[in-house]
Amino acid sequence: MSSSLERLKQSHGVAVGWRSFELRPAGAPPISPEYRARIEAGRPRLVQMARDVYGLEINPGKMDGTSRAALVGAKYAEGAGLGDAYHDAVFRAYWQQAQDISDRGVLADIADQIGLDRAAFLAALDDTAYDDAVQADVDLAHSYGLGGVPALVFQDKYLVSGAQPYETLVRVTEQVSAES
Repeated sequence: MSSSLERLKQSHGVAVGWRSFELRPAGAPPISPEYRARIEAGRPRLVQMARDVYGLEINPGKMDGTSRAALVGAKYAEGAGLGDAYHDAVFRAYWQQAQDISDRGVLADIADQIGLDRAAFLAALDDTAYDDAVQADVDLAHSYGLGGVPALVFQDKYLVSGAQPYETLVRVTEQVSAES
């Protein structure tokens, strides 16, 4: 089964542009034991929703890593025309295979799997131009007032927060289309 966003792309021809956002940027304080406990307590509900709504079995990775390298890698993959494949592979690695997407080796393996040159990909992870592009996205998200993911912004006007059912995304898409 595909995500609501994938279904929307197919059914309504919606173009999707990925933007970077960091939940745990480098230097962020550790997750408090109380907050970690709340996250862990909510995991069974999250796993059940993924199974029931999307037909996905999830097994999330660790909470303590930073996603910056994965986001920088996404900018490189997008420039190479493999952004969607990269996003899908990183999603599967983290959410289904419990891999550490802050690990450069894990990311390089993903790059290999989708057809990117491993050495060029690893070099891109240290390229300030890609890092600057990530930071520009993060700054844009903060200017929108975003504090979490997923977040969808339609036509730079409508914000839809959280994992939403397909029907919700269709309603927003049709409203935006009617206004255009």
